[in-house]
Amino acid sequence: MFDLGHARSFVAVAEEMHFGRAATRLNLTQSPLSRQIQMLEQTLGVTLLERTTRAVRLTPAGRTFLAEAYRVLAAAENAARITRRAARGESGVLRLSFTAASAYRTLPQVVAHVRRTLPEVDLVLEEMVSDEQILALGENRTDLAILRPAPVLQDPKSAIATAPLARERLLLAVPRGHRLAAARAPTLRDLDGEAFVTWSPRGGRYFIDLLDRLFEAGGVQPRIVQRVNQVHAMLALVGAGIGVALVPGSARGNSMADIRLRPIALPAATGPELWLAWRSDNANPCLPSVRAAALETGEA
Repeated sequence: MFDLGHARSFVAVAEEMHFGRAATRLNLTQSPLSRQIQMLEQTLGVTLLERTTRAVRLTPAGRTFLAEAYRVLAAAENAARITRRAARGESGVLRLSFTAASAYRTLPQVVAHVRRTLPEVDLVLEEMVSDEQILALGENRTDLAILRPAPVLQDPKSAIATAPLARERLLLAVPRGHRLAAARAPTLRDLDGEAFVTWSPRGGRYFIDLLDRLFEAGGVQPRIVQRVNQVHAMLALVGAGIGVALVPGSARGNSMADIRLRPIALPAATGPELWLAWRSDNANPCLPSVRAAALETGEA
């Protein structure tokens, strides 16, 4: 079987139609180049070049082999390019998990930017609640996660590293006919005793803790009437008149005709956060480049 060096030598001779010029182009002397072509012909069992004292011409077999040599050399170069890009994290596959709420705004921004800057990286997307993402990271079932903060992620002994990605503001979701749907901007005090729709512990522990701190600091106690796992379900219940809710600003992407989303006066830096999380020992070559691209879209 011939090697790539023999193919390159043959192409040089075929293009120059002169052993001396081809040897100069390849930084060889003429004798080693002639031996390479002879070895190639012996390996293939055909004559590729007709040589005279004045000219070099391709035989019919030589013309056929030239086309194949171009194809083989192009494939080899493409394989080398793909391999180099993969080693630099510019191509490959990365598993990205995300929370449902991030799908309204943050996830589309991240995915669009990664596709624009790293077009040869394929993202495999999977929706999970934050607790499931932490477990998936620990078991190497996901490479990068867009999730809500959790105490376990702040443990200095954890193998999971994090970086802030975005901070949202909280909005008050109210039915259109509600007393807080118009007029002055609502405040936290307006929620005292109000029928309130909130998260269930299974999928919304982060928000439960966040709102509990807000209500305790503000000295208010809404009347919880329903708990759900997802923002869209919360908005649907608000629209049905079940109660009001505090939702992340990304919920604007799921607005409904029978509700209003109103800014509400809250203490500074109390909005919900989204973090990026990954295992610090993850060896996926794509991870550093995708993580850097994602952080370029951040609003934290």
